Amino acid sequence: MDPFLQAAIDEAKKGLAAGGIPIGSVLVCDGKIIGRGHNQRVQHGSVIHHGEMNCLENAGRQKASVYKRCTIYSTLSPCPMCSGAILLYGIPRVVVGENQTFKGPEEYVRSQGVQVEVLQNEECIQLMRDFIAKNPELWNEDIGE
Repeated sequence: MDPFLQAAIDEAKKGLAAGGIPIGSVLVCDGKIIGRGHNQRVQHGSVIHHGEMNCLENAGRQKASVYKRCTIYSTLSPCPMCSGAILLYGIPRVVVGENQTFKGPEEYVRSQGVQVEVLQNEECIQLMRDFIAKNPELWNEDIGE
């Protein structure tokens, strides 16, 4: 398994263990993780701390030249908000654990020149299927439904 996807899965499990939604993300630059995060909407009562947004926040301010060398890994297909941040900062590559339980605007992100790779990782799929089955109301809140 890709060690960076595994790091994102580990983040997702941290979020789940803390009573949150199991979505994790890591930001990788030049082969090194420079940011980690997981969905913390529940834990922080936040409207923006999705996994990718939390990861970017934890990476701190970076120069545009850094973002342009990055890959962001996410256990789940990034939503419109997180995809917008990826586009805003010019991150050229996104590796997605799975998009079966939720699919963000991947085609639009690709149309903007970003490489989007979807792995359909079984552990990512099962984490979300189990969570959604147990917490449908919380999941619908997270995706704005």
